[in-house]
Amino acid sequence: MSDFENKVTDLGGKAKESVGEATGNEKLADEGRADQTKADIKDAAEKAKDAVSDTADKVLGSFQKDK
Repeated sequence: MSDFENKVTDLGGKAKESVGEATGNEKLADEGRADQTKADIKDAAEKAKDAVSDTADKVLGSFQKDK
């Protein structure tokens, strides 16, 4: 999922949560919170993936400089 898609999922979740709370629909509010959590987890996974990739690039780069 792209960063844009994560933001859309998060905003949609916030909207669902707000509407659910305003109308007393706990199921909708819970779905909204779940959507937000899903977006947060995917965002964290993307950041972790990027960090691992950056670290791997640095390590490989340091080996190439030593040659």
